[in-house]
Amino acid sequence: MVDIAKDVTELIGNTPLVYLNKVVDGCLARIAVKLEAMEPCSSVKDRIALSMIKDVEDKGLIQPGKTVLIEPTSGNSGIGLAYIAAVKGYKLILAMPASMNIERRIVLRAFGDELHLTDPVKGIKGIHEKAELLEKTPNGYMLKQFANPANPKIHYETTGPEIWKGSEGKVDVFVSGVGTGGTVTGVGRFLKEENPDIKVCFYIWCRTGAVLNGGEPGLHKIQGIDPGFITPILDVSILDEVVPISSEEAIETAKLLPLKEGLLVGVSSGAAAAAAIKIAKRPENAGKLIVFSPAFGERYLSTVLFDSIRQEAENMTYSNELLPICR
Repeated sequence: MVDIAKDVTELIGNTPLVYLNKVVDGCLARIAVKLEAMEPCSSVKDRIALSMIKDVEDKGLIQPGKTVLIEPTSGNSGIGLAYIAAVKGYKLILAMPASMNIERRIVLRAFGDELHLTDPVKGIKGIHEKAELLEKTPNGYMLKQFANPANPKIHYETTGPEIWKGSEGKVDVFVSGVGTGGTVTGVGRFLKEENPDIKVCFYIWCRTGAVLNGGEPGLHKIQGIDPGFITPILDVSILDEVVPISSEEAIETAKLLPLKEGLLVGVSSGAAAAAAIKIAKRPENAGKLIVFSPAFGERYLSTVLFDSIRQEAENMTYSNELLPICR
């Protein structure tokens, strides 16, 4: 039987789990990584992009070749929408903060999308305001990932069950950041239904953005999480704990993962790993299994995460000098 996907959307999901082994000194629990970097466009957002588009297609609300999809994004959700829109034949218009790194702009343009940058000072509010204006485009339809039930639904139906099956039901803690709230809500609901004792969603949040702890939203360097408000689809009732992670902790951990584990990840994934390591060092978690899911790091090459390496690479020169032959 021929095992060839009809198109790239059939390759979304069923990503593997792998243990961390060398960045876990002092940890009493095992830490496993759900490799969402192995999605077709390298992030967990591929799942929600397909889910949201398919949901409104099934309802007859959009039509390829006619509907213009509109969405505010910080990058990865937009990239997921971009390649799926290309496959299905939709025009896509995105609003993104100008503070997002150049790789995201290049990837989005490579898929042929129209990209509108917004004032980074306005943050998430700015891209939503721009998207609402863009929605007036003839035949425009905004998917509204921050409020769309199809977002957590796909994680409830796929990501959560995959973690449960891959760990043979032995997962004890799920660690996630919050952007839209879809991953943490969908995975959290599924896992807690399977085992109410699972400490699902030990929540990562930078120290300057402590909204869930009653503080005010602030600035940080972790792209893709911490929108500064509680989104409509985030189910706060399933969050067991807020684990404070600073931008610096996230960056340093993200730098260690490729060096020690061979996993090139982004800053938000560094934050997730830092939180998982903290939790794994607690005596009460001895012998338990903690899971988190990172995105691929190549999308962050121009960010602060790779500053020193980038400068080193840019300053490299070639030489015509022949090396001596060892005999």
